[in-house]
Amino acid sequence: MKILLAEDTTDLNRVVTALLQHEKYDVDSVFDGIEALEHIMNNGYDGVILDIMMPGMDGISVLKKMREKKIHTPVLLLTAKTEIDDRVIGLDAGADDYLPKPFAMKELLARIRAMMRRRLEYSSQSLTYADFRLEADTLALSAENTVQLSLKEYELLELLIEHADRELDTQFLLSEVWQSEDADQDTVWLYVRYLQRKLQAISSVARIIGEKGKTVCLTGGEG
Repeated sequence: MKILLAEDTTDLNRVVTALLQHEKYDVDSVFDGIEALEHIMNNGYDGVILDIMMPGMDGISVLKKMREKKIHTPVLLLTAKTEIDDRVIGLDAGADDYLPKPFAMKELLARIRAMMRRRLEYSSQSLTYADFRLEADTLALSAENTVQLSLKEYELLELLIEHADRELDTQFLLSEVWQSEDADQDTVWLYVRYLQRKLQAISSVARIIGEKGKTVCLTGGEG
């Protein structure tokens, strides 16, 4: 597995690089956003770790450039605990996960393994419901138009499709999609809103309805 690490704090960069190499990952490490984007454009990676605050170009800008170029490599953002707005912006821009600083190295490894595992589990199969199609290999959601989903959005929508037309408890969604990750019911509703907007963007008749903190349901949009 080949990973790009973009972190401008020298000591942290070196420690994380050494850790990943010890875990048998092939690591390219850079210290600013411009260099990170150059590597991404010229190399193939199984995963990318981006610090949000970097010189040259911040991590969110790098992420946006990636997605604009249709590069769907999973991205883990490293954020400061106070950067709540940046986390939301990053998720909106297509990040697959985020990890607040300071973090335990064991948690970083767990997040990376989960991100890689989800990516490897996606095959060429696709899912359909109502009038939309969800592609497992590209994470594309299509009806009249097409949009890209993040890995977490894919996982949530996949679960909703599996239980379509049933009201699912928010806690169930949290335990199934986020498991032991640092998330809460607000996180679930944030992703529900993302998917609601994306279904609207592709002009699908399907809807995701529910009440924050209670239940969520994917319906075919009849009536």
